[in-house]
Amino acid sequence: MIKNKMKVIISVGGRWHAFDLAKQLIKRDALKFIITSYPKFATRKYSLPDEKVKSLGVIGVLERIYLKLPLIVKNLCNPQFYLAEIFDKLASKYLEKTDIFVGWATFSLHTLSKAKKMGSIVILEHGSAHPNYATRIIEEEYKKFGITKRNPFEVPDPRVIEKLLKEIEEADFICIPSSFVKRTYLENGVPENKLIQVPYGIDLSVFKPVQKTDNKFRIIFAGGIDLEKGVQYLLEAFKELKLPNSEILLLGKVASNMKNILGKYKNLNIKIKFVPHFKIYKEYSQGSVFVLPSLTEGLSRATIEAMACGLPVICTPNTGAEGIIREGIDGFIVPIRNVEKLKEKILYLYENPEACKQMGQNAMERVKTGFTWDDYGEKIYNTYLKILSKG
Repeated sequence: MIKNKMKVIISVGGRWHAFDLAKQLIKRDALKFIITSYPKFATRKYSLPDEKVKSLGVIGVLERIYLKLPLIVKNLCNPQFYLAEIFDKLASKYLEKTDIFVGWATFSLHTLSKAKKMGSIVILEHGSAHPNYATRIIEEEYKKFGITKRNPFEVPDPRVIEKLLKEIEEADFICIPSSFVKRTYLENGVPENKLIQVPYGIDLSVFKPVQKTDNKFRIIFAGGIDLEKGVQYLLEAFKELKLPNSEILLLGKVASNMKNILGKYKNLNIKIKFVPHFKIYKEYSQGSVFVLPSLTEGLSRATIEAMACGLPVICTPNTGAEGIIREGIDGFIVPIRNVEKLKEKILYLYENPEACKQMGQNAMERVKTGFTWDDYGEKIYNTYLKILSKG
């Protein structure tokens, strides 16, 4: 049977959710090996056995050296494209004939092409909106807020975008996490039969609620604090609402494109913290509602994590959470860039604490069935089998 014979090779620059995919395939005896820029001492921390890992640790070392350089030196050269290219070309040397090759977006053009020539079915993993859509909406936001000076590390390198478009063309299939991403691909002419939609999972042993220690109405946001995440609209909604005994907690790093915007709201009760991922459940648990007004992303795992910690969610369809959040049951979906709708839903939860609490409970129960990594593993594995059965 195909089920007993399927073997998959994964190639990823970094980690992303590739390690979770690898572990799920190992459970089903379907992983041949994973190629990664992580050194083996690091992959062991994620329970990946050495014999299943091909490490290109030199790329990881180069990345770490670069990150430690002074900012003035970093600004002279953005190595994003070059590091991805080097990884891609080195990874292609490790390829073997296999049933399915899964390559991570922007790291895989050469490996996809070689795997295809070797007779493998090739799948591109891309967790974000189609690059044409993402580029357009980010450009609109920079123009809207009059931001002309851009940090090169906060906007995609055009060469990376060009490479990604070629990968999309080269791949037999593209694995995406949400209906939002699917819409952006279809709008850009990618055939529907080329798209595989499987939502990510979370680790429920890590993301669980703890007791809230005060009665403050606290709005939680988690992710990069930048224009792309729509933080600017959340801040404006909070400013206009003027809710007593309330605050916003922004969990993440502040991008340069937000520094001037944040300055306009310095008199509001806003706190900013950067918390290690494995500790963030404690911060979620001190919240009343999780709000994510993103303009573009693939599927926000932060949304699912916050739900697992008992928070109702207010987010846009562009977070990828449309298929997860049940309107009025676990939270609300609001249009992008819509301050009035944000205000309306935040105010409802503020004025109806029992409904807020019940939605949070509903959200927590919702993610227990269907959105764990084991759920993801079963869906992706069966999808691979289906692809192979069709030849």
